[in-house]
Amino acid sequence: MSLDSHASETRTRRQRLLAPWRRLVATWWFRQSPSRQDRLATLGPLISVLLFLAAIISAFWYLRNEEIERETESVKRDTEIAQQQIRLRLIENQEQLVRIAREVVTRQIDAHEFAAQAQAFARERPELTHVTWLSAKRERRSSVGAAGFQADGLMTSDGTDPSMPLPNQTNAASQAFEAAKGARQPVYSPPFTDSNGIAVFQLHIPLIDRGGFAGVLIAEYTIEALLRYYVPSEVSTRHSIAVLDVPRDRVVASTVMLMPGQTLRRASLLHDVPLAPALNGLVLRGQGWRTSIGLISNALFWLVLALAGLTVWMLLGTWRHMRRRTQIQNALTLETNFRRAMENSMLTGMRAMDMDTRITYVNPAFCAMTGFSETDLIGRTPPYPFWPNDRREENARLLQQELQGRSPSGGVEVRIQRKDGSAFDARVYVSPLVDTKGKQTGWMTSMTNITEAKRVRDQLSASHERFTTVLEGLDAAVSVLSVQPPELLFANRSYRLWFGADPAGHALLAGGHLMGTTSRRGALDGDSDEVDDYSGLPAEALTDIGSDPREVYVESLAMWFDVRARYLQWTDGRLAQMLIATDITMRRHAEAQAALQAEKAQVTSRLMTMGEMASSVAHELNQPLTAITNYCNGMVSRVRADSIDKEALMAALTKTAKQAERAGQIIHRIRNFVKRSEPQRQPAHAADIVEDAVELAGIELRRRNVAIHTYVAQRLPQLMVDPILIEQVLMNLLKNAAEAIDNASLPTSRRHIELRVVPKHSAELGGQIEFSVTDMGPGLPDEVLARMYEAFFSTKADGMGIGLGLCRSIVESHQGRIKAENLYNGSLVVGCRFAFTIPVTITSEHLRADTLPGSAGSAQRTEPTTP
Repeated sequence: MSLDSHASETRTRRQRLLAPWRRLVATWWFRQSPSRQDRLATLGPLISVLLFLAAIISAFWYLRNEEIERETESVKRDTEIAQQQIRLRLIENQEQLVRIAREVVTRQIDAHEFAAQAQAFARERPELTHVTWLSAKRERRSSVGAAGFQADGLMTSDGTDPSMPLPNQTNAASQAFEAAKGARQPVYSPPFTDSNGIAVFQLHIPLIDRGGFAGVLIAEYTIEALLRYYVPSEVSTRHSIAVLDVPRDRVVASTVMLMPGQTLRRASLLHDVPLAPALNGLVLRGQGWRTSIGLISNALFWLVLALAGLTVWMLLGTWRHMRRRTQIQNALTLETNFRRAMENSMLTGMRAMDMDTRITYVNPAFCAMTGFSETDLIGRTPPYPFWPNDRREENARLLQQELQGRSPSGGVEVRIQRKDGSAFDARVYVSPLVDTKGKQTGWMTSMTNITEAKRVRDQLSASHERFTTVLEGLDAAVSVLSVQPPELLFANRSYRLWFGADPAGHALLAGGHLMGTTSRRGALDGDSDEVDDYSGLPAEALTDIGSDPREVYVESLAMWFDVRARYLQWTDGRLAQMLIATDITMRRHAEAQAALQAEKAQVTSRLMTMGEMASSVAHELNQPLTAITNYCNGMVSRVRADSIDKEALMAALTKTAKQAERAGQIIHRIRNFVKRSEPQRQPAHAADIVEDAVELAGIELRRRNVAIHTYVAQRLPQLMVDPILIEQVLMNLLKNAAEAIDNASLPTSRRHIELRVVPKHSAELGGQIEFSVTDMGPGLPDEVLARMYEAFFSTKADGMGIGLGLCRSIVESHQGRIKAENLYNGSLVVGCRFAFTIPVTITSEHLRADTLPGSAGSAQRTEPTTP
């Protein structure tokens, strides 16, 4: 078989395989519209140009990345070679120093022999600055300089040499010394600058003598010498090798020396490896720079890019021209479809009539409203099929009125009958149809179903009537007054009954807060500061603001009102103020009677307390009165016998006066405690209140043989209270505690009461002063704890049950709280604690004063006395 025949057979087989694909492509192509075929024909060359441009850019990018990878690998290889050379040198030096350290520890060599070996060691190693032997006490035994000679000036202990690891310092040498001492292993120090300003680091070899630390051998390396002598020359000629101090982020040394004032250009290729085996924060960095130009500097790249851009611009211009032509061709179709879609989507029924009132067009909404199809309506003349039979004459009259142009601007309400016989209310608007030449060709009618709107309007009217009826029946006065100008917009029956139709009643209830009235009153008084005009502000912001209820007394009516005010936007858009005033005259009278009864109860409670303490008070007064009688009788006897001089007489009279003063103080305190007075809050100190209460309660406590311990913290803030009422609460709690102890017949060790006054602070209640009374009595049963504040509840046979309830009322009237709790030792009740709090403003100084040493509060102890 010849070559030609074989090629022909291959070509025939290929054509046979491609034939189905060609037919498929041809079929798809001819199915496309001509405009789409034009767009696809334009997009083909455009895609080809873009693919060509992408291929050129990818080729440039691939070659550039290939070169970067080669350079990166070269930098990495050279950096690792330099690291290996330095590592081998450091390990070799460390092994030699470990051998010398072993000989020092085994005492095979002394300081002189060590100096000889160190000299030989340092001469062969130019990277060393010195080799030093230090004792465990950091004393220099021997030190050899870099040139191999004894250096007595090195490693001095005067504190000026940073290479010397002095005690109580945190430099690099001291850190390495301590690390070698603790780890018993060779330790490399962090890099630092020696006294000559050279960057160095040290190797500390510990000397371990029979398990104990005997000192270190120190070898100090210069980082610059390590790079100079142990980085191969072929590596340093290809790339820059530098040593970085990573913690301080600075270059310590480099193989590239810059001219003064010159800065090193940042390398594009970097590779970091640790400076093994030091591992002291030093990193060996290899740096390389790319030598080839980038894509931006390649002229061939820009030429290809410019040609491709020109081709793309020409193709886009052609495509834009074809697109504009297609848009112009479709403009009319789109406009027609839009108008048709808009008419079909409207909810308003549209109907067109010619000059003979024949229907020429109806939209789908009109057909949906009436139930008639377009076929049923097109071409029909009056009477139309959607006119109810009983209203044909009325609808015909309205149609003629509309065609004559006498229809109202708000349209005409008509009754429309659907095809199924149901009817609805509609509003119809008629306008003339005018062609492009200004000639009227017919009429256009729009129709809207208003059945639901009429129903809602009727419901709103009925709701408004019901609302007005409710407001008129209220016992509270409701009024609405506009702000600018002040005009009474609404007033219910109660308002009219009390104030008539005068807006002054609204202003009186508002208490001068009405803006229009205030502005006018301020203008009359000549006081411009009283003008408070909100006109011009947005009504929405003010209508969201409420006001707290206020109680107002109207003197002309002799009535009290609870007034609640709110700003609202009236139906016409004006800003107005609404007031609701409720008559609370009876409630105020009841509150006044309750306050009077509470005051009487307080006085009665104090009188009862003093009545219960009458015998104790009599005994307390009997002592100073008896003393006065004895002093007087003694003086009379001695005067008659003429056996008293002037000084003795003066001394006796002084003692008599003191006893009389003591009796007077007792009577004065009792009188102040039981006298009737209006509750009056005033600044008072807790210590004074406690002193007065304890003085009065001490009479009862001594009678019952009960001791009291008081503790009042220092620097307490002032209380704003009625001191007599708080004293009454303390008296009641102390008397109850004494009675509980005495009635239980407790032993002397448990016959005492503790009264504490300390500051408290909590996130919920803020600053408070807490008064607590703790006794060691039998405690209170659970049922008593639950009911002890109830009125007329008492556990005493002759008790009236008003004591603790009155205490609670007094404390709560001062915005405080009172509580009682039993004290337990395991499950056994060992006492009871009553505590109440009074709110105050407490600073951190008040709280600290109760806990500072030497700042203990004032304390006193009253011992029991036998009557």
